[in-house]
Amino acid sequence: MSDEIENTKESPLVESLLPTTNEDEMKNLMQNLDREQSYREHKCWRQYITVLVSIAFCVFQLYATLSGHIPAQIVRASHLAFVQFLAFLLFPAAKSMPKDTLPLYDVFLAFVGAGCWCYYIINFESIVRRAGAYTPIDIAVGVVGIIILFESCRRIVGLPIMIIAGSFILYAFIGKYLPGFLNHRGYKLTRVVSHLYYTTEGIMGTPIGACSTFIFLFILFGAFLEKTGIGQFFIDSCNAIAGGASGGPAKVAVLSSALLGTVSGSSVSNTVGSGSFTIPMMKRLGYRGEFAGAVEAAASTGGQLMPPIMGAAAFLMAESVGLPYITVVKAAIIPALLYFAGIFITVHLEAHKLGLKGLPKEEIPRFLPLFLSRGYMILPLAVIILFLCSGKTATYSALMGIVSIIVIAIVVSFVDVAKGKKPRFTLDDLVQVLCAAARGVISVAIACGMAGIIIGVVTLTGLGLKLGAGLVVLAHGKLFITLLLTMISSIILGMGAPTTANYLITSTITAGAIVNCVYGQVSPTPEQLLPAHMFAFYFGIIADVTPPVALAAIAGAAIAKARPMRTAVNATKLAIGAFIVPYMFIYNPAMLMIGANALSILGITVTALLGMFAISVGLEGYAFAHTGFLNNFNVSEKLKKSMSVVERLCFLGAGLCCIDPHPITDICGVIILAVLIAMQIFRRKKA
Repeated sequence: MSDEIENTKESPLVESLLPTTNEDEMKNLMQNLDREQSYREHKCWRQYITVLVSIAFCVFQLYATLSGHIPAQIVRASHLAFVQFLAFLLFPAAKSMPKDTLPLYDVFLAFVGAGCWCYYIINFESIVRRAGAYTPIDIAVGVVGIIILFESCRRIVGLPIMIIAGSFILYAFIGKYLPGFLNHRGYKLTRVVSHLYYTTEGIMGTPIGACSTFIFLFILFGAFLEKTGIGQFFIDSCNAIAGGASGGPAKVAVLSSALLGTVSGSSVSNTVGSGSFTIPMMKRLGYRGEFAGAVEAAASTGGQLMPPIMGAAAFLMAESVGLPYITVVKAAIIPALLYFAGIFITVHLEAHKLGLKGLPKEEIPRFLPLFLSRGYMILPLAVIILFLCSGKTATYSALMGIVSIIVIAIVVSFVDVAKGKKPRFTLDDLVQVLCAAARGVISVAIACGMAGIIIGVVTLTGLGLKLGAGLVVLAHGKLFITLLLTMISSIILGMGAPTTANYLITSTITAGAIVNCVYGQVSPTPEQLLPAHMFAFYFGIIADVTPPVALAAIAGAAIAKARPMRTAVNATKLAIGAFIVPYMFIYNPAMLMIGANALSILGITVTALLGMFAISVGLEGYAFAHTGFLNNFNVSEKLKKSMSVVERLCFLGAGLCCIDPHPITDICGVIILAVLIAMQIFRRKKA
């Protein structure tokens, strides 16, 4: 199989990427792989327009959140107006187009797109009083607004979600002609447009509601954190902790990427940001380029799974299932721990297998001086965690985090001035933060708006229950087949759509089917919904390292000067926990801390960690010695390889037994693993 991968012909896109750690090349790499990074950088008078609009956007959002007096529909429509205006000013019609020009047609689209939502804002009271009696002008504005939203989606989010949303709208019109469970009475243009554009069941539904409140605040918080240089602090701290261990740089990559996921919600950005430091170090130490790129890609992708601040989809999950965000955070702890434990263990085994050492002592920063000089950077994160754990809302916690980081920036700048130094945080930095936050929320808002269209058609036609029932019938009522179909659809969607849109689509369609298979009821509780939603969330994220697209793996391969498809296969192997753990918490929600006491949670965690160790050994072919029961005996190489496969399968079986959260399988798995480890230690001593 490795030979087949080695000979795989790479796509022109991959061949055009120049592997380098040069800053300009990293920027080009991100623009090629991540649509959100392919934005215009205006250098003339146009720059001031985008800056002023971005500042106004952020100020309005903060005022709307703090005052609490503006109606939710006005806040959501205003949010979309700003987003549509900035989308066409910042993002060209194609990635290949020049980034220093602004065609007149984009100016026209920016004003029309924003104007459609301003029409709703200006006529809000009139539209509410008319109570559904929409005029021809209302419908015309709605049609134009939806079309322009589709165009901004094509530019920034991508074609897959645009095609899916378009198919759903088409279904609303032609459903009366379809056979079987897809049939409905059909709807006219006025009904469809009014439902999608003017009600909170469509574009201005729950996803945009979440995006215009706490998601925006957390994006702003992340922009502040990034400006303070916390990413480099995380890398230096992890270097001080793990840099000297065997395979140190790879372990640094795993730890730092888990932390950087708090700042960057993008797998590609995380891979490029931390990978430009960690991948060259891994290669210098002796790791293969494909493995080094895969470690960074797998760890960076998992950053969105790591509490306390996960990707935007996690906030939408809390809103969708009706649970506090802190409950979602607690539920994600054990799965995230197992995911990163799997990567960390594999990295450790690979280092011992190759005989790799850590970094030289003189290249490792000392932790205590580092923490004393820059430890204040983690205080805003501590503030958010404190408020979330005390029961405050995500919105309030994010606001307090922003306030704390501003206070710290002011204090540090005053200290710098008192010492005669240049202040580390200036007014120019504040402007850059606001612009980055406004730019960062565009893709999330557009994805939420498109997901609102899909959800709107589902609520209008009752398609959700029909698709859920159809999925159950297709799976013959079998839970495992339902989960398998959900996994495949989530991964396929995740290859072309951002995590936010992917999660919203798959959870809308499949969550009900999964719950129906598990509980056999139509109205589940929020706690019963959470595992199904978390399942779709996990597989949407892991698509970034799953071939054939695997954007995060391609980014890691470009930096490592390695073959992208081989890197993607290695990244998939490293991220194996994300393919196994979701099935486990569906079968036993105690893994998500649902209805479980501390003792049972501890037992599940310990046995699952043992299981991840066994699975990592099975995939790596090394624990304390190379696998192969006859490895140290005078037998043919063919027989040694055959017995290696047998032993690796035994490790994989023991690992799956340990991860399966049932007492009998846990006991069997631990016994088999103990025997296998004893044999490994015996062979190592004999060798």
